[in-house]
Amino acid sequence: MYWYFALVGLVALERLAELGVARRNLAWSLARGGVVSGRGHYPPMVVLHVGLLAACVLEVGLADRPFVPALGWTMVVLTVAAQALRWWCITALGPHWNTQVVVVPGVPLIRRGPYRLSWLRHPNYVAVAVEGAALPLVHGAWITALGFTGLNAALMVVRIRCESAALSAATA
Repeated sequence: MYWYFALVGLVALERLAELGVARRNLAWSLARGGVVSGRGHYPPMVVLHVGLLAACVLEVGLADRPFVPALGWTMVVLTVAAQALRWWCITALGPHWNTQVVVVPGVPLIRRGPYRLSWLRHPNYVAVAVEGAALPLVHGAWITALGFTGLNAALMVVRIRCESAALSAATA
């Protein structure tokens, strides 16, 4: 179980690295006239993502969830793949990537990396969804996986609408 807690800790460190990139990118965007949208849904999103990490540890520790190798190792692979996809997105968007919805007016949409794939409209959100289901299931935390997946789906509806509206307004 302790190796699983270490894995969750590594994901938490990765999230902190993301926040550092986001802070730097926010300053870059704001210096170029960037506009932040969707401030209302951002705090619940932060709580949900912090809650995911805490719930993984709590459910596994308190409910004594077992590690089932066939499921667990598959979910480890999916968790790592989600991280790779997320960092591919971050790299492709460069200074335009952020944890908040920030649009710099007059800048064309990014069409490189995973954003050039017409069948994958929101690759960063796919990474979040996969990670949110896979990370808890590495060690059988199925309640956390279900709870995060449902709440994240509802939040993504709001987030994607906000992002679409912000991008449409900036390109109009």
